[in-house]
Amino acid sequence: MADVPSQEKVLKPRTQSGVYTALLFSSRRVLITQAGQLLRLTCAPPRGTTAASPRERILVPALLLWCVLLAAGCSSKKQYHAQADKDAYGILTRKEQSLFGSTNAFTVDTPYSQREARDIRWEELLGERKGGSGRRIITLDDALRLAVTQNRTYQFRKEALYLAALTLTGERHEFAKRPFASLGAGIARERDGDGRVDGSGSLGFSQLLTSGGTISATLANDMLRYFTGDPRRSVTTVMSLNFTQPLLRGAGADVVAEVLRQAEREVIYDLRTFALFQQTFVVDIVTTYYRLLQREDTVRNAKNNYLKLVKIRELLEAQFVAQRRPKFEVDQAQQEELKGKSAYISSVEAFQTALDQFKITLGLPLGVELALDDKVLDDLKKTSLLAVETSEDAAFAAAVEHKLDLLNEIDRFEDSKRKIVVAADRLKANLTFVSGVSLANDAVNYSKFDVDQYTANAGLRLDLPFDRLLQRNSYRATLIIFERALRSLALALDSSRDAVRQGLRNLEQLQQTYSIQTNALALADQRVNASGILLQAGRAQIRDQLEAQTAQVQAQNAVTQVLVDYLAARLKVLVDVGALRTEGGNWWLKPQPLPAAVPPLQPRKPEGNSAAIAPTDKISRTDR
Repeated sequence: MADVPSQEKVLKPRTQSGVYTALLFSSRRVLITQAGQLLRLTCAPPRGTTAASPRERILVPALLLWCVLLAAGCSSKKQYHAQADKDAYGILTRKEQSLFGSTNAFTVDTPYSQREARDIRWEELLGERKGGSGRRIITLDDALRLAVTQNRTYQFRKEALYLAALTLTGERHEFAKRPFASLGAGIARERDGDGRVDGSGSLGFSQLLTSGGTISATLANDMLRYFTGDPRRSVTTVMSLNFTQPLLRGAGADVVAEVLRQAEREVIYDLRTFALFQQTFVVDIVTTYYRLLQREDTVRNAKNNYLKLVKIRELLEAQFVAQRRPKFEVDQAQQEELKGKSAYISSVEAFQTALDQFKITLGLPLGVELALDDKVLDDLKKTSLLAVETSEDAAFAAAVEHKLDLLNEIDRFEDSKRKIVVAADRLKANLTFVSGVSLANDAVNYSKFDVDQYTANAGLRLDLPFDRLLQRNSYRATLIIFERALRSLALALDSSRDAVRQGLRNLEQLQQTYSIQTNALALADQRVNASGILLQAGRAQIRDQLEAQTAQVQAQNAVTQVLVDYLAARLKVLVDVGALRTEGGNWWLKPQPLPAAVPPLQPRKPEGNSAAIAPTDKISRTDR
């Protein structure tokens, strides 16, 4: 959770006065002594010589001004780019370390980032998508790597996080020492007909303090004498230091630094949101990969079923020729064969459509021919259902402590409280303490200051709160926003508990469904074997064989579907309680304990009584 700006950003005028003075005198030395000497040597005529021509008086200062501007703009675009990256990545790295205790390699660069935009043509994208790009076997680990590096939504979320950190650098800059420098030159003609070139320059800095005060130091110089070469012209150099401090409205770090504090916290929220997005993103990739394998398994089952139906139809035709089967049973077998063929074609089409969508998710051209790794599905079948060791109360308590979006809602509720304080502060009168001190150079010797000849001022400025309609409306709005935040937090807590409850119920239901479907598959296998033997012996009707065959295919698909459904539901529960860990290989098939664990929810076999189907303690009854 972000807090007030760090102490290194809080600068006090008392401790910084020596720095300001040193800056002023060093700036004076640079601007007056060096620049003045340069201008005097170039523009003022040496002793014993005539004054410079009007053309020289104009061209030389203009040339000097052009050189200064060129030097000021010498920083290249790449340097600004590198500086922005350094600041933004530094913020994200430090805050990520503080939040999660570790950091990840984070960059928003893409293969196009190091190239000039004018050199990138749209035909490159078209060329990558023309025709085929070869066959490629992609494992689940490969899919995760590709998705992280090439998925468009993932890249967009990374860029949004980077921009949030970049915004924070701007807010921090408001409280930093902000240097400024300016040079000016102009041409004027006096009434006596003589022309002159006027020149001036200023150098200094200003800083907003977290107390609400503002301090600024300025060194201003009028270099008219050097531009004209006329010793009668005066050179004025003024060194000034000003300080203002609000005493009522806008005073104190709680009010002044609120914008910066909120920007710091927004980066925290964005980091949490991105971390949660990463969790849900990898879970979606894993789930989608297994869904594709499930569809591929359905294709294999449909193909095997179709081939079996072809054999059954051929067997019945042979038996019909031998006058052992009637014609209608052959027609019935042929009809089932056509249905099986249609189901097989439909399953292939559904798989190819889903595979193309997966290519888009991975950021791959559709021309790439992907082949999946069936081994991970075999691993899932071997692993079966991993128990979730938690209870509803323990899981909800873990979500309150670790669910990232829920933590954001809690912190935003705290933010709404601070906004009330800030809005109430704007209702106060504005009483400001203002002060300043300035020192001008000697009129004869431009490089000499008389420290006794200074000007100082101090006073108070009062702005009475007669017109506060807009501030009143803002204050009232913050009270309403606070109550909205209160309701939003209550809804978030209820939604989180509901998600945990539904997730655990879903896991328990899927455990029972898996037991039912595995038993149904075993029975279907027995029926297919038995009816096949009887059909060849001519002792069974074709209807029995076809029904057994259909039941077997349905049971095979159902077992695979339940396994994938349970995997997806278990990973979702882990995300909902903030307990998902993605370190190591095959993390989706490894047990992940939750805080305050209770005896695990073990898969249960269906029982014969009605309580196993609808437990009476889980159903509200109206006849009690």
